[in-house]
Amino acid sequence: MRPVDLIRKKRDGAEHTREEIAALVNGYTAGSIPDYQMSAWLMAVLLRGMSRTEIAALTELMLNSGATMDLSSIPGKKVDKHSTGGVGDKTSFILAAIVAAAGLTVPMISGRGLGHTGGTLDKLESIPGFNVNLSTEQFMHVLKTCGCGLIGQTAEIAPADKKLYALRDVTGTVESPALICASIMSKKLAEGIDALVLDVKTGSGAFMKKKEDAIHLAELMVETGQQMGKRVAALITDMDQPLGRTVGNSLEILECIEIMRGDSHPLSHDLRTLSVELSAWMFFLTDSVTSVDSGRNRAEEMLTSGKALAKFKEILRLQGGGDISVVDKPSRLPHSSHTTEFKSTRDGFITAVQCEYVGTASLTLGGGRSKKEDSIDHAVGLVLHKKVGDTVKTGDSICTVHYNAVTPGWEDRLAQALEILNDSYEVGEKPPTSRPPLIHQVIGKALSAHAD
Repeated sequence: MRPVDLIRKKRDGAEHTREEIAALVNGYTAGSIPDYQMSAWLMAVLLRGMSRTEIAALTELMLNSGATMDLSSIPGKKVDKHSTGGVGDKTSFILAAIVAAAGLTVPMISGRGLGHTGGTLDKLESIPGFNVNLSTEQFMHVLKTCGCGLIGQTAEIAPADKKLYALRDVTGTVESPALICASIMSKKLAEGIDALVLDVKTGSGAFMKKKEDAIHLAELMVETGQQMGKRVAALITDMDQPLGRTVGNSLEILECIEIMRGDSHPLSHDLRTLSVELSAWMFFLTDSVTSVDSGRNRAEEMLTSGKALAKFKEILRLQGGGDISVVDKPSRLPHSSHTTEFKSTRDGFITAVQCEYVGTASLTLGGGRSKKEDSIDHAVGLVLHKKVGDTVKTGDSICTVHYNAVTPGWEDRLAQALEILNDSYEVGEKPPTSRPPLIHQVIGKALSAHAD
């Protein structure tokens, strides 16, 4: 069957057979189907959608395009978390340390930035010496030694997803619920985990901007995971403004370290709260606690006792993070050569944030990729000083822009980023009458019925 015929079929809204999906997935993985044809098919999927039967087949084929991990030699429960992506979304580093410090195994296989969102791997690589490209054997050693590893996909694990993931990022096809579900679940199910917590973002900075779309995606992923015999819950969380107070790779790592050290900024409260909540569900799904409330208490204990910070240091040491002094000497993290302030032009209140624009501003500075071959500047980004509901006066800094002036065209990129920020923030005379909750709801009623 010719790829062009399958592109036309999906373009016209017809349903693929399992064999047709296999031909596309296997052909693209093997290199016989070029990027331009797969891009056309991905766009057709975005516009026309996929049935649940198609999604199940795509997930299974992507999962079976490579090897799966066997963690049976590691005692105890294995659990992971995955986020659908947002601006300033960096809970992975905090919760991985929390949950591993409490004795569970967290085999976290993550991806790079997609669209306007930052990627876990890109942020980790801002830590000098940190190696996200471990072999399966090296990854197993790290997991057995400290209970947590944070890596990218190896060549053996879901290679179809690895190729498609990079292509979706630069072809405007990230937002498809079918593609998101298949990508996440094929990668996570290959980890050999017992349970999975999903953080499904909704709002202006999420790929699923409408809450009903986020719920639909969450239900798809929970159903897929449960069919594969895993305990899965999905939290629908807010992304109508950046999470925490930083946007940009090394800046976000620094903020996470501050939280684990116990000296975080008030604007980081939402990041800390969500990290604790996701950790609580990871504890609950693995029967480590009898209720989500008990899980929150255990997560708080790991943070306040310093055990999470100690675990983070151990992860850094095992994955090549030099002498781990970055935790105590943040100056070792990449930092920009220049900063400038984005200031308010009027008195009032921050009434809304176009969160996707904020992420795009960081990407424009060099903090993300516009093309597959782009490199990332780990030092650039934004430090926020105001969030929704805060008062501002004319001349107050809304955020500090961190940028580098080393490559041709930096002046234009900076000007463009500032222009985007100008369109990102709404300042009104009165404060907003209400703010959306950080956590909208939990998908997985059979599970949440037992929660506090």
